[in-house]
Amino acid sequence: DAQPCLLVAEHQTGGRGRMGRGWSSAPGASLTFSLSLPIAREDWSGLSLAVGVALADALDPQTAAGAAPRLGLKWPNDLWLMDAPARGRKLGGVLIETVSAGRVRLAVIGIGLNVRPLDEVDAGSGFACLQEIDAQADAPAVLHRVALPLARALRRFEAEGFAAFVADYARRDLLAGHAVRTTQQGVSEGIARGVDASGALQLQTSAGLVAIHSGEVSVRLDPSA
Repeated sequence: DAQPCLLVAEHQTGGRGRMGRGWSSAPGASLTFSLSLPIAREDWSGLSLAVGVALADALDPQTAAGAAPRLGLKWPNDLWLMDAPARGRKLGGVLIETVSAGRVRLAVIGIGLNVRPLDEVDAGSGFACLQEIDAQADAPAVLHRVALPLARALRRFEAEGFAAFVADYARRDLLAGHAVRTTQQGVSEGIARGVDASGALQLQTSAGLVAIHSGEVSVRLDPSA
C-alpha cells in the first residue's frame, strides 16, 4: 500500500528517537504521529530539516513574518523553544525511515511534540512544551495546525529538494555562529556555519570547513561558548 497514511498515537510506550534513544509520552501530554507517503525524488538529503522548518513555521508563524523566533531548529532533527540566542529546551523531534513498496519508495516521518508539562521528565537538553507558547494548546489542535503545512512542504521538497528550504532553515538555525562539539572522529569541535543545499552542517575547524552529514554525529552546544 503506497497511499499516504497518517497514524496518531494518543499514548506511546515504544517510541524511538534518533540513534536508538527512547521516546515515551503520557496520554494528552504529547502529539506523536507518523506520516508515510511516497516521495519521487532520488536525493532525500535534508528531508528531516525541511520537516523541521514546516513544523516550526506552522507553530511559530511570527518568525516567518520577520519576528525573532520562539522555535529554533537544532541540526539535524530537533525543535527547541528558545530561551536566549543559542539557548533553549527541546520541544520535539523528527525521525525519518524509508520503506520500499514494490518500485515505490516511501518516507515514514515520525514526529513527537511536547504539548503540555509533565510532572516527571528525563531530558538531557531540558524540556519545553507548546503550552508555554499557547496555554490552550492540545494535541488534536496541534495536529490540525501542522498537518497541511507539513504535507505541502513535503511536496515542495519532492519538487525542489532541500535547497528550497535553506533560507527558512537559516532563520531558525540555533547553532549557526556558535561553538559546538561533535562525536565525529577527527572533528571534535568547531564553529557552526549553517547548512548547505544538501542539509549538511558546515563546521569551521582548525583544518578548514568540514561538512557533517546527518546520522554521523551528535552535536551539542559548547557550554563554555
